[in-house]
Amino acid sequence: MKTSSKISADIIATAHAMADAARIETLRYFRGGALGVENKLAGGFDPVTVADRAAETAMRAVLAARRPDDGIMGEEFGATSGTSGLTWVLDPIDGTRGYLSGMPTWGVLISVQSDDGVLFGIIDQPFTGERFIGGLGYAVWQRADAQRKLAVRPCRSLEHAILFTTYPEVGKLADAARFQAVAKHVQLVRYGADCYAYALVALGQIDLVIEAGLQNYDVQAPIAVIEAAGGVVTDWQGGPCWHGGRILAAGDKAVHAEALKILRDF
Repeated sequence: MKTSSKISADIIATAHAMADAARIETLRYFRGGALGVENKLAGGFDPVTVADRAAETAMRAVLAARRPDDGIMGEEFGATSGTSGLTWVLDPIDGTRGYLSGMPTWGVLISVQSDDGVLFGIIDQPFTGERFIGGLGYAVWQRADAQRKLAVRPCRSLEHAILFTTYPEVGKLADAARFQAVAKHVQLVRYGADCYAYALVALGQIDLVIEAGLQNYDVQAPIAVIEAAGGVVTDWQGGPCWHGGRILAAGDKAVHAEALKILRDF
């Protein structure tokens, strides 16, 4: 689906308005208690907070006012059909475990997709005030009045790479084994950064993110931002991953190829 410059401008303005609205709600509760934490799993721990729901509600209100014909897929309130051919995919707080722990590794993820894939995305970190923007001609980091172009960094080889993932267990046992097969070749491995790790790839600070078991609302904004910055995001077979699943994100295409070969051949 092609978008006109007028539609693109409205999409971008709407995304920023949604991110602004979500910032208010997430910062209202962050490090302040009264989070109303609930566990979405009968076994294990998958938390949701008052802030998750308040932020998604605020973003949906922006869409209802500005672009009522678009569809919505949100983590907390599910799917709302639209007629425009565009769907907004929302994760009001990606990294709720970090959020309720007081760590600034969480973020608000906003993206818009057509039938062809992801058009535009924002990774917003309200506490640090950083916004990472990608797609429709944009690849920008901004904080208040400061901004600069997003650009991934070159990396000489996998053995010089910095690799991030959120959980040491990665996903299933087989997923963890494949991750470790890559991890043993890199220079440095770090854990627990949630969506902020993808932002760091786009910012040119790190080289790889490998994760498994993700949903569309976890990955679409990172895909848009990293690809706009010159990086590559695929599944573990090298195919499209905007519906979620196993994710390999890289700044350097050659390093992506090295990591992909290990994941495929393991």
